[in-house]
Amino acid sequence: MPRFTDVAGTYLREQVVAGEGFDEGVPDTTTMWHRVALEHTDEPGRWDDVVPVGEAMPFPAHTPFFQCMTTGEPVLVPRVSEEMGHAVASQFEKRDIRPLITGRSMLVVPLKARHAVLGFMILLRHPERQVFNDMDRVTGAELAARAGLVLDNARMYTYQENVAETLQDSMLPHIPPRMAGCDIATRYLPGTLLGRVGGDWFDAVKLPGARTAFVVGDVMGHGLNSAAMMGQLRTAVQTMAALDLPPAQLLRNLDDLAQRLGDTYLATCLYGVYDPIASELCLANAGHIPPVLVRAADGRSELLDLPTGAPIGVGGVPFEAVRVPVEPGDRLVMCTDGLVEVRGEDIGVGLATLCESAAHPAASMDDACDTIIRALNTRGGRKDDVALLMARLGGIEPDDVAEWRIAPEPSETGRARAVVREQLYEWGLPKLVDSAELMVSELVTNAVQHSHTRPVALRLVRGDTLLCEVEDDDHELPTLLNARSTDESGRGLRVVSTLARSGAPAGRRPARASGSS
Repeated sequence: MPRFTDVAGTYLREQVVAGEGFDEGVPDTTTMWHRVALEHTDEPGRWDDVVPVGEAMPFPAHTPFFQCMTTGEPVLVPRVSEEMGHAVASQFEKRDIRPLITGRSMLVVPLKARHAVLGFMILLRHPERQVFNDMDRVTGAELAARAGLVLDNARMYTYQENVAETLQDSMLPHIPPRMAGCDIATRYLPGTLLGRVGGDWFDAVKLPGARTAFVVGDVMGHGLNSAAMMGQLRTAVQTMAALDLPPAQLLRNLDDLAQRLGDTYLATCLYGVYDPIASELCLANAGHIPPVLVRAADGRSELLDLPTGAPIGVGGVPFEAVRVPVEPGDRLVMCTDGLVEVRGEDIGVGLATLCESAAHPAASMDDACDTIIRALNTRGGRKDDVALLMARLGGIEPDDVAEWRIAPEPSETGRARAVVREQLYEWGLPKLVDSAELMVSELVTNAVQHSHTRPVALRLVRGDTLLCEVEDDDHELPTLLNARSTDESGRGLRVVSTLARSGAPAGRRPARASGSS
C-alpha cells in the first residue's frame, strides 16, 4: 500500500493464531477465521468500527473468500457488484459493509505453506483506480506465498515451543511447599530460549516414618532425548524411593537401569533422605556437585564433603552414603552445575558464590532461592539449564513423637489400642481416637501374624497429619487383598487404607496411617 492496493486485510485460521496444530484438509463453512490486520488509505476510522481487528467469523460457500480457501488459488473480482456486496455484508451483523466494498476491485490471495491454507489476504482498490488484472493476480499470489511461508515457520516454531514447554512442565514435579518436618522451595531455569527442554530435574518424595527424600539430577546434553532420559530416571527414582531403598543402593540400582537403557547418556545425581525425628541427613552422590548446608545456629554455610562417585551410566562403580547430623532450622541447598559453572571460569568460584549467597538472610524460602539465582545468574556465559532445590529442615519435636515396642503376641493388640488411646487424649485429639484405635489394631494384628523374632514397633507422629506407623521384621511388604465374601481374613489393610485416606470430618485434624517392614 498504496502502490499496489488501497485496502489490505489479513485473516488467519483460529488455530494458527493460537499456535496450535490443525487438520490440514480443506477448510469448510465452520472454519473460524481471525482478522489479524487491516490497513487502508481511506479517511481515519472509516473501517475500524465495521471490521475491527481481532474479530473471528466463518465464511459461507457463496463468497469469494471461501472459494479462495478451498481451492488454494487467488480469486480476482474486477468489480464488486451490488449483489456480491450484499452477500458479503450478510456476515456482518448490524454493520453495513457494502459502502466500503461495492464498486471496488478485489483480489483474494491464499496464505498457504506446505499445501495447507493458513489464511488469506483481501486486497481492494478504489473504484477510480484501474482494476486488478492477471499480472496483479500473480504478484499478489507471490506476496502471499512469501508471507505464508513466514507464518508457517512462526506457527511451527510456536507449536514446537509449546510442545517443549508442556513436556518440560510434565516432567518437573509440582512439589508442595510443606512436607513432614521441612519447608521446600524450587527453581528451574532453561539454558537458552531455543533449548527450553533439558535433562535437569529435582524432586522430593514422601517416605515412611515422616522422612523425605530430596533428589537433584542432570542428564548430560540437551534437547528432547535428554529430557526423555531424564523422565525415565526421575520415574525410576520415585519408584525406588517408595521402596525405601538406602541412598547408596538406590544409586546403584539407578546405574544398573541406565546401563540397560543404553550407553548413550550419562547423568549425575544427588540423593538424600532427611529424617526429621532423628535430625539426620543421609546422602549419596553420583558425580554431582556437592550440596550446601546452612547452619541455623550461626548462619555459616558449608559444602558437604561427600564421596563424589561416578556418574549414573558409567557402570560397575560403588556408591557410598554419608550421614550428617542437622539441627532444626538448618537449610539444605541442592542444585545442578548450570548454576555454578561458567565457561572459562573455575567452578570453585561458582561454588564459593553459592555458599555465600545461600547463607544470606531471607524473609522466606522463595526469597532465599531468588537471592541465590540473582547472585549466580548475573554472570555472563551461562548456557546450561539450572535446577535448584532448597529445604529448611524444621524437624519434629520429641513431644510430637510417641513410640512403643509390642511383643509379637496376639494378646498385645489390646495394649496397643490402650496406649494409642491414652496418647491421643494427652495430645488433645479425642475425635481421632476411634479411627486411630481401629487402624492401629488392624496394623498390629497384621504385624504380629507376620513378625518372626523382633518386637513390633508402634509409633505415632503428630504433625500436619497424624501418622500411625507399625513396623515388623518380615521381609515381605504388606499388600492389599481382595477378600471374597466367604474369606475370614484379608480385609484389615483395606480398612486401614480407607480410613487413612478419608481422614477426619471437616474442621478436625486428619489422620493418616502407614505400615512398613
